[in-house]
Amino acid sequence: MARPPDHHKRAALLAGVVTYIGENGLADLSLRPLAAALGTTSRMLIHYFGTKEELLVQALATQRPDFDAFFADVSDAAGLEARLRESWTAMTVGDDAVSTRILLQVIAIGPTQPGPFADFAEKALDTVIGALAAAMVRSGWSRGIATADATMISAGFRGLLSDRLITGDFERTELSAERLIGVVLGGMR
Repeated sequence: MARPPDHHKRAALLAGVVTYIGENGLADLSLRPLAAALGTTSRMLIHYFGTKEELLVQALATQRPDFDAFFADVSDAAGLEARLRESWTAMTVGDDAVSTRILLQVIAIGPTQPGPFADFAEKALDTVIGALAAAMVRSGWSRGIATADATMISAGFRGLLSDRLITGDFERTELSAERLIGVVLGGMR
């Protein structure tokens, strides 16, 4: 009879997978080197998670910030502006920086690899845009404009984050993020 998976070990493996992806990237990820870095075997990873894709999706899910909670108390333009700046900082130099790099990789892979990555990327984008649009509606935007503006901010942030990671130009991307927030919120004021 098979031994049931150890949930503490499983959680530790997921955390290790996130660290590994953050340092080595997601493209061309192979189970053997990943398992060796985690101090286990590829067979044990399959035992705990079933497939490589399921392992990666579960690891990524541990990194998804709770955007609904993050924007829940926003109900005016000033609060929205402050929260967007806070979000940008968290994604670039704060607690969410590694998660953001990983999410950008999944979003880049999603359109070319249907399946778990595409599903994960779509759900992540829907969650971000939905939470931000809801905060915008509470702050006075119409539903349609809120969804369009939330999409613009989400896409703009993703582009600027990719730009920053590729070029290392912190000053330009920081100014651009400020301008993006100002332009979008300025249309409401």
